[in-house]
Amino acid sequence: MSAPTMEAPESAGLREQAANLFAAEDRHFWFRARNRVIGRVVRSLVAGLPPGYRVLEVGCGNGNVLRVLEEVCVGTELAGMDLAAEKLSAARQRVRCPLRQGDLHELPSEEPHHLIGMFDVLEHLNDDRAALSAVRQALQPGGRLLLTVPAHQSLWSYADENAGHCRRYSRAGLTQVLRECGYDVPYCSEFMMVCFPLMWLGRRLAALGRKAHADPVSQRQLFQRELTVVPLINGLLRRMLQWEEPLLARGWRLPIGASLLACAVRK
Repeated sequence: MSAPTMEAPESAGLREQAANLFAAEDRHFWFRARNRVIGRVVRSLVAGLPPGYRVLEVGCGNGNVLRVLEEVCVGTELAGMDLAAEKLSAARQRVRCPLRQGDLHELPSEEPHHLIGMFDVLEHLNDDRAALSAVRQALQPGGRLLLTVPAHQSLWSYADENAGHCRRYSRAGLTQVLRECGYDVPYCSEFMMVCFPLMWLGRRLAALGRKAHADPVSQRQLFQRELTVVPLINGLLRRMLQWEEPLLARGWRLPIGASLLACAVRK
């Protein structure tokens, strides 16, 4: 009789982190605020498109944003794509649209898309320029790429490391990368203004105790704590972020924030 196999602690921790993320996406103020912003902006972008326009979310993950696109993009060919089969399995619990497993560097270009979304994906990729160039080939001329990324390298912390980030972006830096990859960038703004001072202070306090929490397990626990939904605080922050939605949908540029929202157009 063979001995039972033991799961590596790191693998168990990553699986637990994925499960916690899936649960947090439904209630956590940050995910809900970001979804509302994306929904408002996408609604304005697709308003003038012809029936049957094609929309793709690259790196759709658990389907958290894709379900918003399903509500907003009516009468369209909408699909989600991700490299990880387990994330697509989780996404299927939330959406009905087609899901594809694949690499964004191998996007089909036979039927180019009118709109492609990448929501907090680019910061995970080692070569962001190669990714943006590949996505550009899957867009129609004049097609739009809508993306969000974390802002300000000064906010870098254990949270970025545990989330698998390679970088955070400045507004000027993101605009430059997009232009170098063949896009016009008519709009780029920071958002999540309320989060910036809170994150800045939290990162500084966490850095003071970093030596005491330097091991990977402690770092992961700190990261998981940020996904915890505290009802009173969660509701307050959600309401404080609501005022950003109409401003961003109208094309206003906010002066500061913990995230960036950019709309780029294939030349």
